[in-house]
Amino acid sequence: MSAVVVVGAGIVGSSVAYHLARRGVPVTLLEQGPAPATGVTGDSFAWIRGAGGHWPGGAQDLREYALADYRRLENELPHVTVRRTGSLAWVDTWAQDSRPGPGQFRIGKSDIAALEPHLRHLPDQAIHAPSDAGVDPAALTHALVAAAGAHGATVLHNTAVTSLQVANGRVEGVLTSTGLHTAATVVLAAGTEVPKLCEPLSADLAIAASPASLARVTAPPGLVKTIVAGPKFEVREVRDDGDLLLVVPHVEGTVALERSVQDAFQRLKTTFQGSDQCRLLGYSTGRRPVPAHGPVIGYATNDRSVYVAVMHSAISLAPTVGRLIADELVTGRPAPELRRCRPGTQ
Repeated sequence: MSAVVVVGAGIVGSSVAYHLARRGVPVTLLEQGPAPATGVTGDSFAWIRGAGGHWPGGAQDLREYALADYRRLENELPHVTVRRTGSLAWVDTWAQDSRPGPGQFRIGKSDIAALEPHLRHLPDQAIHAPSDAGVDPAALTHALVAAAGAHGATVLHNTAVTSLQVANGRVEGVLTSTGLHTAATVVLAAGTEVPKLCEPLSADLAIAASPASLARVTAPPGLVKTIVAGPKFEVREVRDDGDLLLVVPHVEGTVALERSVQDAFQRLKTTFQGSDQCRLLGYSTGRRPVPAHGPVIGYATNDRSVYVAVMHSAISLAPTVGRLIADELVTGRPAPELRRCRPGTQ
């Protein structure tokens, strides 16, 4: 029996397992796929926002810790690399009263050209957020899982959780494709699967599945230097070898989506000089969990046998959330930073 079973080895579950194991808690991490980050985490654009962006509900209370927790992870895990490139965003038309948010700056053509020298056509102005960063989400998740294992966690792949194990009104573990795994506390970090797993608990979890498509492109190193968010596309370099992630407008249907991917790829090539060497490697679609009112983090049962952790912007928040959840489970004290994230209080 583990003290804690964590369901889901995406970025959130892996962060929770790592932070628990680092504090000496016996923890078992269960993943239905053959490896970590095989779900929506691996299909993430992985833009770590230090400023701007949409931070609904309790996410607003967590955003200030995101960059500091990533710096901490880099110190703890030598194989974690955060690309602190900053971001550059512009739209076709600007509202007269629009102003940059905290940590953002409006810049003109000369500064834009210095940040992105390969842009063919410079906008008159853009918003620059120098603290924004990106990360390879799969590599980060693998590093967290490996470190959790090094600290004593049990990690099981190809282990699909089918239901909670309930006895005498209390959840005592999870039933899986490989058998029963008992625990004092079950942490559900399985994204869009969490509401279904929580059905026996009568927990009211309003979590939508939002499809998002992403293309992977090989490109000359340094073609895109920042995280670029133009009117019709978002793109960033994910590694020093030049590979790019390109956000694709999602449409339903295989043929329509393939056309959308090709359109986005051509838009990339017409936007950046030197893009003739770019090649489309492939694309994928993930269904992101989007809680209706911001992150849902906390106990789903009065006896504290089930804890849920579901959020959008999971890449930005996972290091902070993993730290706070581990602290709550170890000390029994509620983390004040999570007070607006509790199930049923939003």
